[in-house]
This record gives sequence, C-alpha cells and structure tokens, in this order.
Amino acid sequence: MSNPLLILGDLLAIAVVTVIGFATHNETDASYLPRMAATFVPLAVGWFALAPALGLFDASRAGRARQPWRPALAALFAAQLAVILRGLWLGAAVLPLFGLVLGATSALGMVVWRGIWMWLFNRKK
Repeated sequence: MSNPLLILGDLLAIAVVTVIGFATHNETDASYLPRMAATFVPLAVGWFALAPALGLFDASRAGRARQPWRPALAALFAAQLAVILRGLWLGAAVLPLFGLVLGATSALGMVVWRGIWMWLFNRKK
C-alpha cells in the first residue's frame, strides 16, 4: 500500500537535488526558477513513471533494509528519461554527462531520503 508521506518525501528529495544542483552553479535566485522547473518536472515525471513498476511506493517494501538499490536504480533511469524530456521541452541538446551527473545525484538523494524513511518506518515497530 502506498504511503502519502513516502511520495511527498520523494518529491522533496527531487526538489532538494534540483536546488543543490543549481546552487553548485551559483544559480539560486528567483530568475532561475523556470530553469529549475525544466529539470525538476521531467525528473519527477521520470521518477513517477518508473517507481511504481519497481514497487517503490509500497511502504512495507520501502522499509526493508535490503531495498536501497531499488530507489537508486529507479533514480538513475529516471534521470536519463528526464534529460531526454528536458531536451525536448527546451529544444536543447541532450548532454550525456548531464544525464550521468543527474542520475548519480538523484540516486544519492533518493537513497538518503529512503534511508531516513526506513529508519522512521522501522522505529515505529
């Protein structure tokens, strides 16, 4: 069964990864919000297209200690889809290096968030 907190946390993790990515390029003021959206929205679409197929919204599965590879793998693939969608949306080139960096940072962000989720989920038991 899916958990709204888990889904909201996924969106927050994607937002944090996006903001951190732009912050590393000193692009954090409000004028960059459209560009941030052009990264956040495709990444969220990619994540929500792949995560259900891997059972990532099932709270009991997400709470298992042996599952951190699942969100990492989904984030890696979602980022590749996001880079393609972003390129189409902006009419820009699809940069493979951006796909690798976005995939790695998204995977790290999701593993950190899902680790927090796992700790919270198992603490209640």
